[in-house]
Amino acid sequence: MKNKKVLVRGRYELIPEPGLPVRSSSGTRRDMRFPYRLCIAGGWVDQPWVSEIHPGSVVVAQIWPTMDFNDRSGLATSSRSVGIKLWGDRYPDGDHQQNARLLFGAENPPGKEYISGSQDHIGLLYPGISRLDYNGKYWPEKIESIVDAETCNWLSDVIHLVPLEPRPNDYNPLKIMNLEKTIVKELGEAGERCWDAIIKKDIAMLGKSMTDTLLSWKKMLPLTVPDWVMKELETKYLPYYPGAITSGCGGGYMMIASDKAVPGSIKIKVRY
Repeated sequence: MKNKKVLVRGRYELIPEPGLPVRSSSGTRRDMRFPYRLCIAGGWVDQPWVSEIHPGSVVVAQIWPTMDFNDRSGLATSSRSVGIKLWGDRYPDGDHQQNARLLFGAENPPGKEYISGSQDHIGLLYPGISRLDYNGKYWPEKIESIVDAETCNWLSDVIHLVPLEPRPNDYNPLKIMNLEKTIVKELGEAGERCWDAIIKKDIAMLGKSMTDTLLSWKKMLPLTVPDWVMKELETKYLPYYPGAITSGCGGGYMMIASDKAVPGSIKIKVRY
């Protein structure tokens, strides 16, 4: 039996074979497209030269391609483009970890000078929200994921993106590095607290973990948080919302934790 298309409330819905869920044609296209990745807290811990100083956690979320997000803005668009070359603009079938390892290898061939961190590839290919625990290696020693609708929808509701300038083409965040153990420890612990906040659905704790991540970046890799970003954070967001962080180093989007609407923001949808 083939699926039938029926016009319902102004849009076509596919009526599947018995036992299968009903999906709209637009929803089916969205399901098939390659997702994006949001890094919520703990970013940079996925680099071995960071986590070998002190282990820590990164929290990422796979998000629906509800729009074409800006390139060079910290949503793993470079890794995503490699994934699209491998599988086309669709979410691949098969084992999530195997696919993530394949994507990591494809983006980081032998001899590549800068190795893109595996949080990008895991975030793109693991559904839901994931905690990645790193300890001095490119691949995390442990991966935990949350894929229940209630938690993923809660995170979707409280995360807001406000577009910023993308990072410049000649941007190098590693020109200045302060890899002190206390700073790296703070960064990894921010990721751990972010995970706990999501499990508890604690908006205040979530916001603080995001802000603490950005402040740790500022101390560890000062060029990742330009002065203009700090000014926007301190004047527009921190006084009014539980916390905020940039989606990527040097710009991209301001990611705000809030249970209220944020003017000028874009909503995301966690895929589960």
